[in-house]
Amino acid sequence: MSDIKKVVLAYSGGLDTSVILKWLQDTYQCEVVTFTADLGQGEELDPARQKALKFGIKPENIFIDDLREEFVRDFVFPMFRANTIYEGEYLLGTSIARPLIAKRLIEIARETGADAIAHGATGKGNDQVRFELGAYALMPNIKIIAPWREWDLLSREKLLKYAEDAGIEIDMKHKQGGAPYSMDANLLHISYEGRHLEDPNAEPETSMWRWTVSPEEAPDQPEYIDVEFEKGDIVAINGKRMSAASVLTELNRLGGKHGIGRLDLVENRYVGMKSRGCYETPGGTIILTAHRAIESLTLDREVAHLKDDLMPRYASMIYNGYWWAPERVALQKLIDHTQEHVNGTVRLKLYKGNVIVVGRDSKSDSLFDSTIATFEDDAGAYDQKDAAGFIKLNALRLRIAAKARQK
Repeated sequence: MSDIKKVVLAYSGGLDTSVILKWLQDTYQCEVVTFTADLGQGEELDPARQKALKFGIKPENIFIDDLREEFVRDFVFPMFRANTIYEGEYLLGTSIARPLIAKRLIEIARETGADAIAHGATGKGNDQVRFELGAYALMPNIKIIAPWREWDLLSREKLLKYAEDAGIEIDMKHKQGGAPYSMDANLLHISYEGRHLEDPNAEPETSMWRWTVSPEEAPDQPEYIDVEFEKGDIVAINGKRMSAASVLTELNRLGGKHGIGRLDLVENRYVGMKSRGCYETPGGTIILTAHRAIESLTLDREVAHLKDDLMPRYASMIYNGYWWAPERVALQKLIDHTQEHVNGTVRLKLYKGNVIVVGRDSKSDSLFDSTIATFEDDAGAYDQKDAAGFIKLNALRLRIAAKARQK
């Protein structure tokens, strides 16, 4: 008999987590609390409630939470203040959602008096690491159940047989071999993995993409938009102030319309293997481009360079599941401090897969001084003779080395 009496399950209502729900009841003979997060995946979530009720889950033990605003405001935007990219390409759409899910799992565990949490991440993926590192950081003595590391349902046939025996509804796509891709969606991105994409040399099928048109099919006329920043975050589009979630939703719409934000990537997973995936991140691509543009105008040179030096480490922290670790928290404080004067407007041209910066302005925080930068007569604002001493001082070690080699 297990000593676990109540467990909070991260529950989507799909086949895998439905099997996990029943397996927890059968194996641990415990009370199950289900948690379904609305992160903007674009799916109707009420069926998850109905399925949980069919499994005998008490209504008060079913949590379906709209986390879209918190997700963008407290996770996506702070990440993009650092201009975060993993391995030079990936905008971390899956990675950045996991710390919020872990946080809410722990909150519900405390609220309901649960002994453990459970998730449906496989033993091959990164998400098991992200969920569990986050959970331990927030509740160090929490027990974690990872069914894919415990059960013997490791083949599709065994999983479907268990579901059939348990009376779990199996829709036609699973009977016919399942969905063509393993997908993860939230307000920042959609990821596609598996099946056809497991051949890294296979071109993604045109029908796979859901949010974006192909650049070839995008409008022939560019679209211009103005995005307004306050302290490093976009707060308005074309003069209309919006909530964080609404900003990302609108930028997804605009970017998708113009074929922006597609990525085909072979990434290095935390668990050691290489994995091929495809991603759609239209809004995030626009945010990143615009943010770098406003920083180019308002951020001190050495601060900008320091941020660029630190960004790969920050990206790895998120990718590897260390959002709640002290080093990420400390680094975020530095990043946020640099954003105090990152205010202003960036004008963008969206055209056939491209985000093109065509203007930037900051009336209160611009460090651009046209009287100094001009190629015309600067009326003494900059003394060009100063450059000679600067160059000689910086060349001193090079001259000494050159003389030494000539001996």
